[in-house]
Amino acid sequence: MFTFPRDNPARSGTLVVMLRVLTMILMLTVARPVMACQLALVLAVDVSGSVDQQEFRIQMDGLAEALRDGIVIDALISQEAMVTLIQWTGSSRQRQTIGWTSVRSGADAAALADAVGSNKRVWRNFSTAIGEALGASEAALRQVPQCTRRVIDVSGDGVSNEGPEPREHHPALREMGVTVNALAIETDETDLTGWFFENLIMGEGAFVITASGFEDYPEQIRRKLQRETTRQLSSLP
Repeated sequence: MFTFPRDNPARSGTLVVMLRVLTMILMLTVARPVMACQLALVLAVDVSGSVDQQEFRIQMDGLAEALRDGIVIDALISQEAMVTLIQWTGSSRQRQTIGWTSVRSGADAAALADAVGSNKRVWRNFSTAIGEALGASEAALRQVPQCTRRVIDVSGDGVSNEGPEPREHHPALREMGVTVNALAIETDETDLTGWFFENLIMGEGAFVITASGFEDYPEQIRRKLQRETTRQLSSLP
């Protein structure tokens, strides 16, 4: 506690001013708000029984390379993005295997790509519960309320055959302002692209990209990430 001498009012006044300035600096430092990110991106990857180990590896390696793409890196950094990865399969089997990662530099982007490339598979012999994948993605997005744009990137090679339908999660996601995009990996005569259009995607500017088999996945996931990470930038003045 400061005691001001009564016989020196000038000195006392100077000390009062200095204390006020210091107090204001301290308040600004302590109360400075956390910078809100402009993009929260959930990468939801299919690891159901229809995906063999080689196809899983193609997905992880392809996704890692897409995250090393210069256009994607620049978009993530400029939007101070937060990115997470969820592996999903049958009912009650969805896991956030890479937690929310802030991308604010090239080093951050490289570390994220490395983490994706080395991500280990957690399931391999279960069904396809796309609705629950959306539910897990919604829960993950609630962990980063500071992000102003929210995108779920779902990739898969089959229609949902277990658990709630994806559309059952749409109202909650719509209320949160979430956009759901999809990459359909076509492996048989099923029109998976059409099914994703009708049952999965939603939100402003939502889209589906088609991969003609797993061999085409790396190129298409790169195109998809370029499109969904830079879309908002193109509308800026």
